[in-house]
Amino acid sequence: MEIERKFLLHSVPFNIDQYKQTEIEQAYISIDPAIRLRRCNNDYFLTIKQNGFLARDEAEFIITKKQYDYLWNKIETNVINKTRVYIPLQDSLTAEVDIYHGVLQGLKTVEVEFNNLKQAESFVPPEWFGTDVTNDLRYYNNYLASKGINGSIP
Repeated sequence: MEIERKFLLHSVPFNIDQYKQTEIEQAYISIDPAIRLRRCNNDYFLTIKQNGFLARDEAEFIITKKQYDYLWNKIETNVINKTRVYIPLQDSLTAEVDIYHGVLQGLKTVEVEFNNLKQAESFVPPEWFGTDVTNDLRYYNNYLASKGINGSIP
């Protein structure tokens, strides 16, 4: 079960270069259900997610580069490229800041994963977080990959 909240991010009030970063390439074989292919640096994953907002079932599998390359030919969406920055928060939480590139250039979001619903619901975001978009389908990556920002890929 994945339990996470997502926020827009207009700016980060400190230098993010000091934190761990990952380059991510991802696209979807299917939007509903969400079947995602993702490359994080030199690691490859196939993920299946149920529909939902704050909490949803998720199964993630490590795959080989050969499997990734084969499945990449099956994608049905645009490719999302982003840099993910991992910023430690209080209570052993981590802010995952996503800085999008390409057709989604300019979009920045931040996600926080939680151990349970109570922790997610009681979370008070830092001041540098923007609008909570956890329940806004337009900011889910499968939507962004198929429709882009504001519902239309340029």
